[in-house]
Amino acid sequence: MAEPAPADRPPGDPASGDRPTVGLPAGDPAPAGRPGGWRTELGRLAEVAGLVGLVVTQPLLDVLGRSPDFFLFHRADRREILLLVALVALVPTTAVALLGALSRLAGRAARSVTHTLLVGLLLAALAVQVGRHGTPLRGVPLLLLAAAVGAAVAAAHRRWRAPGRVLRLAAAGPLLFVGLFVFASPTSTVVLPRGEGGAAGVPGPGHHPPVVVLVLDELPLVSLLGRDGRVDAARFPHFAELAGGSTWYRNATGVSGWTPYALPAMLTGRYPQRAAAPHHSQYPDNLFTALGGLYDVRAEESITRLCPPSRCEQPVGPEQGMGVLVRQAGGLLRQVAAPVDSRVDPADSYRERTRAEAGVDAAEPVPTDPKFRWDSLDDNQPARFTGFLAGLRPAPRPTLHFLHLLMPHSPWAYLPSGARYDAPDDLPNDGDGWPELARRRHLAQLGYTDRLIGETLRTLRSTGLYDQALLVVTADHGVSFTPGAQGRGMGAVRTAPGEVAWVPTFVKTPGQRAGRIDDRNWQHVDLLPTIADEAAVRLPWPVDGRSARQAPRTEGGKVFYDRPGEPTSIAGGVPDPVPPPAPHPLVGTAVGDRPAGGTARVANLAAFAAVDPDTGRLPAAVWGDVPDEVPDGTPLAIAVNGRVGAVVPVVARDAGGRRFAALLADDRLYHVGANRLAVYRVAPDGALLRLTLT
Repeated sequence: MAEPAPADRPPGDPASGDRPTVGLPAGDPAPAGRPGGWRTELGRLAEVAGLVGLVVTQPLLDVLGRSPDFFLFHRADRREILLLVALVALVPTTAVALLGALSRLAGRAARSVTHTLLVGLLLAALAVQVGRHGTPLRGVPLLLLAAAVGAAVAAAHRRWRAPGRVLRLAAAGPLLFVGLFVFASPTSTVVLPRGEGGAAGVPGPGHHPPVVVLVLDELPLVSLLGRDGRVDAARFPHFAELAGGSTWYRNATGVSGWTPYALPAMLTGRYPQRAAAPHHSQYPDNLFTALGGLYDVRAEESITRLCPPSRCEQPVGPEQGMGVLVRQAGGLLRQVAAPVDSRVDPADSYRERTRAEAGVDAAEPVPTDPKFRWDSLDDNQPARFTGFLAGLRPAPRPTLHFLHLLMPHSPWAYLPSGARYDAPDDLPNDGDGWPELARRRHLAQLGYTDRLIGETLRTLRSTGLYDQALLVVTADHGVSFTPGAQGRGMGAVRTAPGEVAWVPTFVKTPGQRAGRIDDRNWQHVDLLPTIADEAAVRLPWPVDGRSARQAPRTEGGKVFYDRPGEPTSIAGGVPDPVPPPAPHPLVGTAVGDRPAGGTARVANLAAFAAVDPDTGRLPAAVWGDVPDEVPDGTPLAIAVNGRVGAVVPVVARDAGGRRFAALLADDRLYHVGANRLAVYRVAPDGALLRLTLT
């Protein structure tokens, strides 16, 4: 018997396309044509596109749009940036839509249910992001709330038409998000650069010496100071050597805690006035254009591109390429989608690639310093630093050698000897015990940075450039390790300005032999005018700074910018030294057999099974967990091969499930082969109880 035509079926018949409104899936409107046909699929695609746009496209492009330095650091060109944007906007939507479309093979009912499930999952993911910003919930409670919200809205979506209509309107969102990124975000100036401009400086009378500028990153002045207020020569002998032959502007402050604002101010002589990409199209008048008409320019920038292509060749680095961009974008998405607090900052991925990672050949002979095993650790030398050293040679024309080195900037991975170590990326910097560990790791990496300063001085002397050159070594900003005010934002500046704003600044003029200290009110907008004066070049644009050859400022106040155009006054002079964390009396002592006293889980215990220090890597970071019955504040002694290397407190469990972490910075603790790690609980009377490691 022939099946009746749709018009002959009674209303509400399951086989009919004329279904009742109540109970109708919003993704399945009654089509004018074939039931469940192409119009229905277009509606479902629009809903998926709208939700994926809110869950993936908008948060990712928002973060990346506010971070042009991300693309500058990775040396991404316009084609690569636009390709990444296309991948972010299209691939997740396509993947989810394809999954839903494949479910149609199981029938229309399965397709409808699958679409509802996908909508619910995407809504739950959106609820996680909204809940993290609008509620105090985190972790499992937030996931449960998000699941409930997703289920409730998905049920409403299946029952009523209105939610589906709203989602289809949201399908226009991805186009809007892409348009804002390309045309209106700070990154737009990198995507659509507007020329390179830039006025060349006017050569003046006098000698034009070679100019060597080394800008370090995230280095507080107080980290270098000993108790007497001078550079601690015992811990940082090469910084002390530098201070002994240069003018140390001890009262020098950076302009901002954010490099994309701080470095342009240093190299243009102007305070930050607007949010702009640190790109030559936005700052056409800078050190490189000023000296570029007279000087050859050899510039190695990191997260800026202030030197225009007409002045500088842009080197290709290993951190470049679509693969790297996609991986980093994926990491940012994981942070955005996580149900726990995270500081979504692309700068967290910035680090110097080593010479070995970059495949760079050795540029320098092995130093004779027996305390520094450079012969076995030189592969750990930053690749761009190797290139910088290789270029420090006399030349027929005046030459500007410039390097912005991301050291001792986090992530911290170096011991003072130059050996590298691995540690979790998400170790916290706040809470009981964690700021002190962060500071110890910072100081260890600063010890290695001191070695690099020594290499720079040795190379300059061996090539004959030291006496001839104007040498500048400074940092763009500092960082606070003060509990409750960590970081380098305005909260940290207000609480601990001496750690964030004051930075080391050393200027050695040609022929200078004796060191001296100048405590004038130096602000980093003074750097360019000082270099221009010493290089006998007149700047053709007005600057906010003043040359060190001019009379010092009469006013004592300083300004700091968290946001361009919004200066904040900071008071004070040369900060008092911050003593380094005092070692526990047990550190360095030998320990033998001790009675058992519980258990501990060490996450990287296997790393101690086979150690070869000559590879340049050591298991110097130790982290793990102890049972809940061990009270917070209980000291743990961490020993390697029978000698205590660190004593750290047990703290509240962090998001990674860790209650302790330690840095064993003395690489003399290790030997080739299997190394014995032991963890002891320090009793109130000083007795050690050995914990069984798992």
